Amino acid sequence: MSLLSPPQAPHQPLAAWAGALAELAEAFGPSLRTDVSTREQHGRGEGYAQVLPPDAVLLAVSTEQVARAVSICARWKIPVIPYGAGTSLEGHITAPFGGLSIDLSGMDTVLRVSPDDLDCTVQAGVTREQLNAHLRDQGLFFPIDPGANATLGGMSSTRASGTNAVRYGTMMSNVLALTVVLPDGSVIHTGGRARKSAAGYDLTRLFVGSEGTLGVITEVTLRLYGIPEAMSAATCAFETLEAAVATVVQLVQSGVPVARAEFMDEVQVAASNRHSNLGLPEKPHIFFEFHGSTASVAEQAATASELAQANGGGAFAWATLPEDRARLWKARHQAYFAALALRPASEVLSTDVCVPVSALVEVVAQTRRDIDANRLIAPIVGHVGDGNFHVLFHLRRDDPDEMARVDAVHEAMIARALAAGGTCTGEHGIGAGKRDHLVDEHGAAAVALMRSLKRTIDPAGIMNPGKVFLD
Repeated sequence: MSLLSPPQAPHQPLAAWAGALAELAEAFGPSLRTDVSTREQHGRGEGYAQVLPPDAVLLAVSTEQVARAVSICARWKIPVIPYGAGTSLEGHITAPFGGLSIDLSGMDTVLRVSPDDLDCTVQAGVTREQLNAHLRDQGLFFPIDPGANATLGGMSSTRASGTNAVRYGTMMSNVLALTVVLPDGSVIHTGGRARKSAAGYDLTRLFVGSEGTLGVITEVTLRLYGIPEAMSAATCAFETLEAAVATVVQLVQSGVPVARAEFMDEVQVAASNRHSNLGLPEKPHIFFEFHGSTASVAEQAATASELAQANGGGAFAWATLPEDRARLWKARHQAYFAALALRPASEVLSTDVCVPVSALVEVVAQTRRDIDANRLIAPIVGHVGDGNFHVLFHLRRDDPDEMARVDAVHEAMIARALAAGGTCTGEHGIGAGKRDHLVDEHGAAAVALMRSLKRTIDPAGIMNPGKVFLD
C-alpha cells in the first residue's frame, strides 16, 4: 500500500450494531456521543487527510468504564479504537471499519509521584506538558518530547520519542508499568516500580508500541529525572546539509551526552523564519541543547562548537534564559505548521525513517537530492542525534503526477533506510500508512509471529483493526 493510499473505504454504520449502540448508550448516558461533529473529530489524526469516523465516541473517565465498554464491544464484535489527543501521524485513530472510539483525554489525573524513587503513575489522558507542570515544583521532569502535547497513554501506545531521545531514550525505556484493558474487557497490570525484574515475559514492552491493537492502556507508570542544574541551547548554521549532519554524528561518536541535536534544512529554516520570526540565516541548521552541571554543560558546548567549526559551521547563537530556550524549541516543534504555510493550497504528509548514525549523512543527503530532482517541496527536519529524520512532503491530491513523484521519493527513502540497517519508522509508528513495509523490515516469519500474537490476544480482531496489519 502506498503512503498516499487511503487505509479503507469510509465505513457505513451497520444496522446490526444498533443493539450494541443502544446498550452502550444505556450504560454511559451522555458520555456516549454519536453526533457527526464529535465522530468526525475522532476520525482523523494530524497526518491523515481522509476522515474515517467511528460510529460512536465514549468520553471515558476511569479504567472501569473502559473495561465495561470493551466488554460490550467484545460481545457484539465491534471495533475499539483508543484515542488520546489525536496527534498521531499514521492514521492510528481512524475508524476504517467503524466501531467505538474510546477517548481517554478525560482520564487526566496524576495518581502518584514518588520523588525519592524518581517515578510516577498517571492516567492515560495526562499530557506530557500537564505532567511536567505538575512536577516542576518538585525539581523533576519527564523528558520524552515528541513535539505535540500528546497524552502519555498515546505516547506509550505509539512508542513515542522526540527531541530528547538522544540522551533520555524513548518511551520504551521510560515506561515501567501499565494498566491495560484487554480485548475481552479484563484488566491486567504489567511491570512494576522496581528498576529491573527477571520475572516472566516482559508484557510492558509488548504493549508499548502496540498502537492500540492489543488493548487499551489506561494507566502508565513512568521513570522521572531531576531537572538539570544547568541547561543551555544554541543554534549553528552550516553551508551544507552534509556538514550539519556530520557534526552531530561526530558529536555522538565522541560520547558527548548532548540532550538535543535537531536538524533543519534550509527549506525548513526559511519556513520557520516566516512562521516563528526566528531571523536565522537560510542555511542548514543544528539546534543543540546541553544538560548537566554548569561545568559539564560548558564542556559539552565547547566540544560541539569545535566540531561545528571543523565542519565549516558558524558561531553558536546561544539561548540560555528559559524563555529564550522555550521560544527556540517552540519554533522547532511548530516546524510542521511552518511547513504548511510554504504552499497553502497543498497538504503536508510527514513521514520518518531512522538509520544507524554512521549512515545518516548519506541517507539524508540522497533523500534531499531525490526531492530536488523530482521538483518537490519537502523540508527535512530530524532528531539527528539518534539517526531519525522526517520529510514533510507537500502534495496536491488532484495532481496525479506530483502524487506519483512523492510516492517514488518516499519509497526510495524507506528502501535506502532499510538497506542501511535502519527502520521504516523511528517514531511515527506503522498505523495504516506503513503496513506493507513490516515484511520488508522484519521478514515474513517475524511478521507471522506478530500476527499470531495479535490473534491470540485479540481473536475477534476488534482492537484498532486495519492498523499494523490489515487483517
